[in-house]
Amino acid sequence: MKEHFFKKQWFLCFSVFFMWMKTYFIYKLGFHLQMNNGLEELILFINPLSFLIPVFGISLFFREKTQRLFLIGANFILTGILISNSIFYGFYIDFITIPVLFQAKNIGGLGSSFQELFNPLYIVLFLDLGLLLWLSKTFKRTGVKQSAKAIKIYYTVAFGIALFNLALSEFEQPKLLTYSFDREILVKNIGIYPFHLLDGISQTFLLTQKAVADEDNLATIKNYTDSDYSKPNKDMFGIAKGRNVIFVTLESTQNFVIHQKVNGKEITPFLNRFIKQSYYFDHFYQQTEQGKTSDSEFIIANSLYPSLSGSVFFTKSDNQYHSLYKTLAKNHYNSSVFHANNKKFWNRDVMYKALGIDRFFDVTHFKVTADQSTGWGLKDREFLTQSVEMMKHLPKPFYSNLITLTNHFPFQIDDKDKLIDEYHSESKVLNRYVTTVRYQDESLKHFIEELKHNGLYDDSVLVFMGDHYGISEAHQEAVGQLLGKTETTPYDTIQLQRVPLIIHIPGITDKKPRIISETSGQIDVKPTLLHLLGIETKGMIHFGHDLFSEERKPFVVLRNGNFITDDYIYTKNTLYNQKTGAIKNTNNEISYWREKANEELSLSDQIINGDLLRFYQK
Repeated sequence: MKEHFFKKQWFLCFSVFFMWMKTYFIYKLGFHLQMNNGLEELILFINPLSFLIPVFGISLFFREKTQRLFLIGANFILTGILISNSIFYGFYIDFITIPVLFQAKNIGGLGSSFQELFNPLYIVLFLDLGLLLWLSKTFKRTGVKQSAKAIKIYYTVAFGIALFNLALSEFEQPKLLTYSFDREILVKNIGIYPFHLLDGISQTFLLTQKAVADEDNLATIKNYTDSDYSKPNKDMFGIAKGRNVIFVTLESTQNFVIHQKVNGKEITPFLNRFIKQSYYFDHFYQQTEQGKTSDSEFIIANSLYPSLSGSVFFTKSDNQYHSLYKTLAKNHYNSSVFHANNKKFWNRDVMYKALGIDRFFDVTHFKVTADQSTGWGLKDREFLTQSVEMMKHLPKPFYSNLITLTNHFPFQIDDKDKLIDEYHSESKVLNRYVTTVRYQDESLKHFIEELKHNGLYDDSVLVFMGDHYGISEAHQEAVGQLLGKTETTPYDTIQLQRVPLIIHIPGITDKKPRIISETSGQIDVKPTLLHLLGIETKGMIHFGHDLFSEERKPFVVLRNGNFITDDYIYTKNTLYNQKTGAIKNTNNEISYWREKANEELSLSDQIINGDLLRFYQK
């Protein structure tokens, strides 16, 4: 009967085989999935079949002509899904989710990025479609449908393969669907296509959470955040009371560039000197997800975790928030954001109103000419200079967030602005990155001079913070070469999520500069700044802690459920020694911190998805 089935359904068998091989090909070359053992590799190899066999088997219910059209159409659609995810993964090291599709208006600004990421080999993925079309026209059709018995046997086999896949996955990753914050783990185990189905189901469920949420949901969360409160350091509380806050978001800037040299020259000579007069947090981690810069803004404003899928700026811009900006407004601060980009990019024009930001100086407020622009738009030096000119007219005290652009993927810059030679490695992206970071550093030096010249320096708090990683895992080997490492591991991947946080208070930190190496993250910035300004945060609902508090327990949760403490790094189901990178086998510590990490992520998700802060009275 097997021979009869294969002989009669050869077109179906070829279709499944071609799609299976294409999927595995993209798994290995399009995604950078970490394989820890042979079982994980086996699961990755077979998981496409769990989806392809039953879905392509739908064609058995059709006449042969319709069957072949269905199979060719399914192949075309799934190939498109593979290529789209591969391009997206190359930029974000992540997979497309439904909320991302609603961010399509951002695509217009990604032209140069996608040109960098598109690989001509993607065209090869359509060759089997040409072969299937040729076979369909060359070999005659019988027009007879498959028997009910054969279909029943076919789906019994399909169910068996899916069950076998799931059993192996559950053995390798217990509670796989319970701990579903990590999309890479899901794709490795259940496959890219079931992941998209699961994402669709999950997003449908999330739409109902706001309707059923009530005050009791918020009360549970408030009990948690109240019990987790860290009392401010009495020597630091109010040390910058009444000062302006000038917060500069450093696009794609990672901490590994600090004190790093290329060809004997410093990548960040200005910042290297500036941190000697500042509070510098050298174990400070970015916690963004698919929203990248917008996620960074969201975390800083609210001390909440970003959404697992998409950007909160798009999906939850109609929520109520008790943001940093609204708290500052109650303390007579004027707030503004400066960013030389279209106001609709990341839906900022809508979300900024929800966050309570008074003014948004978008690209229309800047003088932008061809010689002043590169890559994504207005060069950092011009942007920062023009921002100072506008800031000096703001009512005081003010809180201003300035978001730079030049150091953005694919890191292109004019030759005349290259203040350091490109690095020499196999990664052209990293090679260029060095030059754009160096340019950004020089722009910051000029920015400080402009602040002093315009009388804004002495009465302000200056904060420089990297928003998210710039160099993805795809180029990690080249980064390892730059850092003098012979090999890189998942431990190194987490360490490369560190971004600089520099807090400079003229007249104070220049006398008592300090490097603070305790583990910290972006979620801690809001309570830290408010306490420096003398504004108490006790009773507020947020998950961050004052970085100067003596009661704070160093702990950082990444959006995918990985976590970092002063002692441990947990990632890829493995616990590492924070300082040495050695693998640890202390399951008790894994269990406690992992449960805490998942609890915080879950509670934050409840706030966002249920719009729970509408019930909060403060």
